[in-house]
Amino acid sequence: MPYRWYPADEPEGKRLLDAAEADGMSLPVVITVDGEALVEPSDSDLAARVGLATTPSAEFYDLVVIGGGPAGLGAAVYGASEGLRTVLVERMATGGQAGQSSRIENYLGFPDGVSGAQLTDRAGLEVHGPARTVRFSDGSAIDAHAVILATGVTYRRLAAPGISELTGRGVFYGSALTEATSCANQDVYIVGGANSAGQAAVYLARGAKSVTICVRGPSLRKSMSHYLVEQIERVPAIRVRTCTEIAEAHGDDHLERLTLRDSDTGGTEVVDAGWLFVFIGAAPLTEWLDGVVHRDERGFVLAGPDLAAAGERLAGWPLDRAPYHLETSVPGIFAAGDVRAESAKRVASAVGEGAMAVMLVHRYLERT
Repeated sequence: MPYRWYPADEPEGKRLLDAAEADGMSLPVVITVDGEALVEPSDSDLAARVGLATTPSAEFYDLVVIGGGPAGLGAAVYGASEGLRTVLVERMATGGQAGQSSRIENYLGFPDGVSGAQLTDRAGLEVHGPARTVRFSDGSAIDAHAVILATGVTYRRLAAPGISELTGRGVFYGSALTEATSCANQDVYIVGGANSAGQAAVYLARGAKSVTICVRGPSLRKSMSHYLVEQIERVPAIRVRTCTEIAEAHGDDHLERLTLRDSDTGGTEVVDAGWLFVFIGAAPLTEWLDGVVHRDERGFVLAGPDLAAAGERLAGWPLDRAPYHLETSVPGIFAAGDVRAESAKRVASAVGEGAMAVMLVHRYLERT
């Protein structure tokens, strides 16, 4: 959906607030194409106003896909194209983390890179005989023969003082593409040593005055792809500070400075910084699966051969056959993409797993 974003304290934003008879104390204010003003609309209200489906058209499906990232989208497309009555459930918007990535490189068919354009509170998954029931936070539910879990992961939070207060005001998790233009000619800091951090650095360096990557380790080469390390070394605006941690963030309405700590010496330094992007890993959103499917110690969903230790039969598995490759500890419930334990954490593999999960759903349905 095309849209424009106006800060409430800028002239055009103030004019629109006045026209909407809004005081600006409750934000955001969304003005629709027909002039209606929505003050702090819920996600579902806003989605309904822009024409997105927020209620299921049926009560029973062949397949419920939970999560709208690459794995979920891949599964939904393949499921529907192969004749399964499919419903895709997504908490926010399709795309997942890939949709927030500034640049996705090395994906087949896009050699130069391509721009990237979860269920919690009171939600749950239940098994009722041959039906798998997905319950939502609004009290509604959907039944299906099979379920594909593709809920991905969420960003880990930085614990330094001042970070939480300035999140969304100069401090961002992941590469918030919408903030890139605001970083023009400014000093930007990035925390993290994985590919996502390096890709964001290269992207932001196009317009920023400087980009500094802070990593706790002695080098980027152990955690980042070789091609990306070399690319970073060729960009004059990017600086890498090794053995460096964020000790504190400072600012009133917006991030203004950072205190950096040398993890070797313990010494600190205060630097000017208007923008901080954090890439320190992610965790799965799987608490709502408690007591239903097996997960590892970090919360990732176990599936296929990872379910059985040392080749032993999975305790409680009700069928004569072993679980299929992406099948969880409950027959007919599959995991695909980043939420699955030991997954590759790549867009291409997530899309592939989504498609493979649909193939296994077909096999499951044929034998039940």
